[in-house]
Amino acid sequence: MGFMQKILGGSGNSTEDYVELDLGDFDTNAGDARTTVHIAEIDNQEDVIAIKDAVYDGDIVVADITRLRTEDSMTEHFTEELRQVAREVDGDIIQKGDDQLIISPSGVAISRQKLNR
Repeated sequence: MGFMQKILGGSGNSTEDYVELDLGDFDTNAGDARTTVHIAEIDNQEDVIAIKDAVYDGDIVVADITRLRTEDSMTEHFTEELRQVAREVDGDIIQKGDDQLIISPSGVAISRQKLNR
């Protein structure tokens, strides 16, 4: 992929397209943050419980659901549990494609429109 394709958003992202940043290189005060963004993977009920706890604590969770089969009834069950949590805390939830759920607490809305559109 050429330089301009990377800037303009060429197709076919891979893990090689991303660079891990060392937070030690940046001046951050993460300890002062009131809200934390968690990255999670959902494999089983224990993962859903941890996500629910984080949202109840006022944090945002981006959950990878690719390990769940879309036709599996457990996928719908887990998604419904997380929808209920979002309703209980007056938060928001959205599914991004077939692979991610984003759940936010009260006071944090999730836009349904992309920034570049």
